[in-house]
Amino acid sequence: MRGLFLASACVCILAVITISAFLFLNGLPFFRAYSVFDFVTGTEWAPLRGVFGILPMIVGSFYVTFGALLLGAPIGILTAILMSRFAPKWVVKAMKPAVALLAGIPSVVYGFFGVMLLVPFVRDTFGGTGKSVLVASVLLAIMILPTIVQTSLAALDAVPQPYYEGSLALGATHESSVFRSVVPAARPGIVSGVVLGIGRAIGETMAIIMVAGNNPRMPGDILKGVRTMTVNVLMEMGYAADLHRESLIATGVILFIIVMAINFIFSFINRRRVLQ
Repeated sequence: MRGLFLASACVCILAVITISAFLFLNGLPFFRAYSVFDFVTGTEWAPLRGVFGILPMIVGSFYVTFGALLLGAPIGILTAILMSRFAPKWVVKAMKPAVALLAGIPSVVYGFFGVMLLVPFVRDTFGGTGKSVLVASVLLAIMILPTIVQTSLAALDAVPQPYYEGSLALGATHESSVFRSVVPAARPGIVSGVVLGIGRAIGETMAIIMVAGNNPRMPGDILKGVRTMTVNVLMEMGYAADLHRESLIATGVILFIIVMAINFIFSFINRRRVLQ
């Protein structure tokens, strides 16, 4: 069994190494022909003229991810707290399958939901085409909810009961004990859920391509269209060739580095808080 467990762990590690090697071996040669600085800071994307600037896509990815996190993280964490410490058992039994079902809905179905409901609502309410940063952020917020809820709920349920009981024994109320004793103890797991939600949001493609407008320009107004890095790769990989194709793989390298940096930063902050 020890060998089986070791083999399972090695498969996961090997998968990460293989994906990383593929990305860097196929993406880094692009930077021999094109400047990394111009690629990352360029504001114009025109492959037919040999101009590759992905700054609008980088900013667009952060726009929709931050918007989704701003909407989804508080709702997800509070929902997990409700299910763990406040809701009756029959409510929890009904909510758990609902959250799991939300996680199992395909991305294209979320995209149809956004196109048929959210886009017309935003268009009729605020004007414009409706396909915008706002719709993409709302849709992504819904999509990351299951990840945040399930991970945060597991972290809250794993907190030893004496933490809560000791707080009550010192005279704290139920609400105070939960938010000042249980939630801080579960913070590493909650942060992990938020990080997983960020990874889901920044890597989403199919739903975003249907509601974001896909305009390769610097985003400004949240009611305007935007194109993310993943959408850019998906839209053009089918017909790209030579340097154009290498630029799309290089986009994947930049996205990979950004996601790893986000994970490292959150892990570092989380570790420092635990040590304190």
